[in-house]
Parts: sequence; C-alpha cells; structure tokens
Amino acid sequence: MKEQVDILLVEDEPALGIVLSRYLCNQGFTVIWSKSAEEAFDKTLSFLFRLMIIDVQLPKEDGFRMAARIKEMYAKQPFLFLTALAGKENRKRGLALGAFDYIEKPFEMDELMLKIQNILHFTSQASSQSPDDEMVVLGNMVFYKNRLALLDANGVQKNMTVREAEILAFLIERQNSLVLKKDILLKFWGDSDYFNGKSLEVFISRLRKLLKEESRIKIDSVYGAGYILVTP
Repeated sequence: MKEQVDILLVEDEPALGIVLSRYLCNQGFTVIWSKSAEEAFDKTLSFLFRLMIIDVQLPKEDGFRMAARIKEMYAKQPFLFLTALAGKENRKRGLALGAFDYIEKPFEMDELMLKIQNILHFTSQASSQSPDDEMVVLGNMVFYKNRLALLDANGVQKNMTVREAEILAFLIERQNSLVLKKDILLKFWGDSDYFNGKSLEVFISRLRKLLKEESRIKIDSVYGAGYILVTP
C-alpha cells in the first residue's frame, strides 16, 4: 500500500523550493519536494498525495503537460498551479486542466496557506461521503458529484473537474435563489479578489456549456451580485 503524504511540491527553483517546503512542514504538513516533472512522477509510484502544487515553467516537461498526465493517471488528484507565468490565457489553460487554483508569483504565504487548507478540507469531506448521496436529477440530466460527471438524456457521460463539480453542487443546494458571487469565492477560494472573480467566471462559463443541452436548466447572472441556477 502506498504511503500518504499531504503535499507534493513540484518546483525547480532551489531557493523557493527550500523556503516553501520548510514553511509547509512548519505548518504541520508532510511534504515531498521534486525539482522536475520526471522526478515528481517517480514519487507518484510510491506515495499518494492529498494535494500537488505544480510550477508551470519546469525543465523538459512543463507543468501543464505534467498536470494533463497526472489527470490521465489519477483522475481525482487535487492540484493547483503556483507559477511566475502570468496572463489570462495561461490562467484559463491551467483551470481548464482541472486545477483548483492558478496562483501567480510573487504570492503571500498566508494566502497560499488558506487556499491549501480550503482544498484539503473540501477533498476530505468529499471522500467521506457516500456516492449514493451524490446523485441529483437536473431535468433530463443526472449529476454525480463524487464521480465528477453529468449524464445527458442519452446516457452520455460528460466529465467534470473537481472545482466544476463543487460549484455546481453549491448552486444546486440553492437552486432558483440568488447565490452571491462573494459567497462562492469565499467558500472555494478563501478570497473575493479580482483574479479569483475572473477564475469563477471561467468555471461558470464551462458549467453553462455542460448544461446547454438541457434547455430547462440554466445559470443566470445577476449583474454585480451573483448567479441563479434556474431549474424546473
């Protein structure tokens, strides 16, 4: 049986790798630090990780390609990007791969810590729940939160990321009522700043695409306030 470790840190910059791994260890986490994607993959053969923190600009294989490979091997592996590679398109690419977050360097250690705690809290709750409790009918579609999937009227499965599933579940719990954007951001990102707001907009757009075949289900935007999941 593989040993479980809290965090796999994939960071090729020695100074940051040392500082961040020590900081996380001082916060009570078990941490393995890898300096390349290849080294990180070797670690996955021996350990299970509650969270992976991945730099994008890595030697040989970049973090985006590494994350895609990780998702193929371990579909439910939680991860986030921590990188100096800025820009809206890079951020969207990272989130589209299923990352919980895309954090740009330089960053605040305390903020990173809060985001890590939020992710680990969510994933530990999700793993303790029964799949039988996670089926929700949405018109002619069926949502399976723990399976990270939507089934359409023809039984075709649409796969989701963990963050997509958790946001949809949050909206379902409050369907046909206004859900404040601020409340979603604080629950899943721990902060309602501008950049997190843009990340949320990306996820809402992707949820709309997943739901578009069911005309009776839609996510309405209320300008300056939030969203309403409209159901029959």
